[in-house]
Amino acid sequence: MLRNGTYSVWYRTARGEGMGTVTLRDGQVSGGDAMLGYRGSFEEDGDQFKANVSTWRHTAGEPSVFGLDEVDIVLEGKSTAGITASCSGFAQQLPLLPFEATLIRIPD
Repeated sequence: MLRNGTYSVWYRTARGEGMGTVTLRDGQVSGGDAMLGYRGSFEEDGDQFKANVSTWRHTAGEPSVFGLDEVDIVLEGKSTAGITASCSGFAQQLPLLPFEATLIRIPD
């Protein structure tokens, strides 16, 4: 089960990788990195989860790991003891480009 809190996130596609933070709170996702913001929602079933996250650019800089600033990402994954989670999926705008992410909870 994913615990409410802030997580560091490492993500990658074949085009590159990056890091940011996300806050999970009662089924909602918010966060960002140096150039993009993230917003979305997630649903859980035991230690399995599904999420939908949208991105947008807030600061000029490097291209995203998708090559697009505004994408809608569909994810499925598994959490471990509410401390870590791993997931994979794709951006609806680029369905053939796999996306992977690992989340690690930052202690309160």
